[in-house]
Amino acid sequence: MKLLQNRPFSFVIITVVYAIAAVAGIFSYVYLPFEPWLSLLLADVIATAVTFVFSVIFANASVYDPYWSVLPIVVVVCLAIDAPALTAVHILPLVAVCIWGTRLTANWAYVFKGMHHQDWRYTMLKEKTGIFYPLINFLGIHLFPTLVVYACILPILYTFLLSPQLNAGSIVFFAVSIGAVVLQGTSDYFMHKFRKSGVKGFNRTGTWKYSRHPNYLGEILMWWGVALAFVCVIPSMWYLIAGAVINTLMFLFVSIPLADGRQSKKEGFAEYKAQTRMLLPIKK
Repeated sequence: MKLLQNRPFSFVIITVVYAIAAVAGIFSYVYLPFEPWLSLLLADVIATAVTFVFSVIFANASVYDPYWSVLPIVVVVCLAIDAPALTAVHILPLVAVCIWGTRLTANWAYVFKGMHHQDWRYTMLKEKTGIFYPLINFLGIHLFPTLVVYACILPILYTFLLSPQLNAGSIVFFAVSIGAVVLQGTSDYFMHKFRKSGVKGFNRTGTWKYSRHPNYLGEILMWWGVALAFVCVIPSMWYLIAGAVINTLMFLFVSIPLADGRQSKKEGFAEYKAQTRMLLPIKK
């Protein structure tokens, strides 16, 4: 247990787990005899299952936490390596996803305490679901987010497969994705600064002054930017915005209610909520 509480050693464990999951996923994608979208889906699920096994071994569902940001980087880099030729239409999503994923993974690493620490939401689910927790753990904590991310990166898969022509609309929406990453990074900075200050209550600094969840807004905008950039170059496949839609709904109906529910235990939450918007960092 003391070894698992060692932060550097915990990083080594996570790195090994994700290396194994990545190898399993890449091997599956290369050798599965299906259409690319299906092979990617199955490879994604296999990599998730590998991560889940290790989360059970270490009795900590937070082993899965970096998956959200690491998987898209692995996918776009592999697609780029396999592409016959890289053009601007490929490079833009590659850059956007790598910047987004690197920032999000770095933020996870910054707050990561060690293998002994588990996200409070998972602990809450375990307490509430009892004997059903293993099923909830796999389906809800691991598989559902994996499917959301998969749906979000499908437009990028087809960008590499079909190699459409870049246009002004696509450039604009990739700029939206980059802006979303900047919003997330700025929000992380102000949140970490607020926590270090030791001030109690609610964060009302920087991007958090008028918004309760500016970081979630950035996550939502990131994938809308990716989806709409793709629709601009291949309008007939508009239905691939489904990933951005599902991602938005997940934050609106799962992530935000959970976060607000936890904050509501603090004194003055009703007043704080009345003075701030849920997402937009604009004065109410």
